[in-house]
Amino acid sequence: MGARLIGLISDTHGLMREEALRALRESDLIIHAGDVGKPEILDALKALAPVVAVRGNIDQGDWAAALPTTAVAETETATFYVLHDLQQLELEPKAAGFHVVVSGHTHKPNHIRRGGVLYVNPGSAGPRRFDLPVTIARLDLRQRPWNPEFVDLSERR
Repeated sequence: MGARLIGLISDTHGLMREEALRALRESDLIIHAGDVGKPEILDALKALAPVVAVRGNIDQGDWAAALPTTAVAETETATFYVLHDLQQLELEPKAAGFHVVVSGHTHKPNHIRRGGVLYVNPGSAGPRRFDLPVTIARLDLRQRPWNPEFVDLSERR
């Protein structure tokens, strides 16, 4: 897939913010790292771009059972491993050929590089939790090194 701009979202918990849709509008591929909340969230994202999504710990029902607990997304330049909770990572990403690991669960936007692999948590795009920001992330695969851009949705109008 010739995807250049990857939209990363997680922990929507059933709330699809218009600000999130606007921030993800130019994405060639959208990755949802779980705790979707309801199937309409995925429908809204699929209207923008192809979606790879995993099931989070709050996702229940038939629609959620159809979501995998882990997924792989491949582009021409990067291979992504997607799971909801990074604590449940049961493989060595670099040895398995992954360039990027996308996870959610903590609601805290973060990225680190470890062993040649970029780990990204886009934060939570759903209801605000405690004093944590409401965020999504974008990853432009045309620019090296890959550095996610975190978009604070609470500041967007």
